[in-house]
Amino acid sequence: MDQKGLLKSFQALREKYGDVFTIYLGSRPAVILWWYEAMKEALVDQAEAFSGRGHIAIIDPVFQGTGVVFANGKSWKVLRRFSVTTMKDFGMGKQSIEERIKEEAQCLVEELQKSQEKVQAEIDRVIGAHCLPTLEDRAKMPYTDAVIHEIQRFSDLVPVGVPHSVIKDTHFRGYYLPKRFYKYTEVFFLFSALQDPRHFEKPNTFYPGHFLDAQGNFRKPEVFIPFSMGKRLCLGESLARSELFLFLTTLLQNFSLGSPKAPEDIDLTPRENGLGRPPTLFQVRFLPRR
Repeated sequence: MDQKGLLKSFQALREKYGDVFTIYLGSRPAVILWWYEAMKEALVDQAEAFSGRGHIAIIDPVFQGTGVVFANGKSWKVLRRFSVTTMKDFGMGKQSIEERIKEEAQCLVEELQKSQEKVQAEIDRVIGAHCLPTLEDRAKMPYTDAVIHEIQRFSDLVPVGVPHSVIKDTHFRGYYLPKRFYKYTEVFFLFSALQDPRHFEKPNTFYPGHFLDAQGNFRKPEVFIPFSMGKRLCLGESLARSELFLFLTTLLQNFSLGSPKAPEDIDLTPRENGLGRPPTLFQVRFLPRR
């Protein structure tokens, strides 16, 4: 296994052993599911069986199986129910949170110049120069929405999903997965879904057209699952989607982003540190548009 290229190493194993295979992380076996179809079968079609949370050695001593992300059993169900209710009361992704996001709208977005110009043209046409963006504008801005989704797909900051475990003895695609929390961990690769050449025409290229139909309308392929799916779906998805839209439109309404380097000198090769892809350090220039 190449520690600096774990995903490529896993991909090579998938090509040899198929969409479902087992590896050992130290002394602990881990079941790897590849492609969207396998993940959907587990996380949606057998959602209850696969709703347990797996174990991560470097995280377990800190959280000790607590919190809405890492808890299991009854405590997790209570925490999730409470979290969902609290976020709804807070206005997750709704008008009440929109004002807060506008006030804090500062973000750093890496984007190709051509896409930036198209987004700014759409912002100028739909929103104008003097009005603040609102969530209602999103439906009238298909290209901007496509760029935001392509940024998430292309960057794929957490390509390996947080591990799950089965909460009961389970049969999956001819394999038997026993209920053993500390012995069996299922790891789901979101990377394989977001980079699937069967669903994304240019998986290794930044291409907003992945999220546009022939008429230029926004479309979201079902394999686009950066927030996972099933019972462990990220609670903050709605809030995150709202923030991304408002932050990006507010930023590009007022600034053009540029780099001191020539485009051909910018390295977009993702860095890997195990389960994640930390952002690469780079310099960016903010050029006022008005």
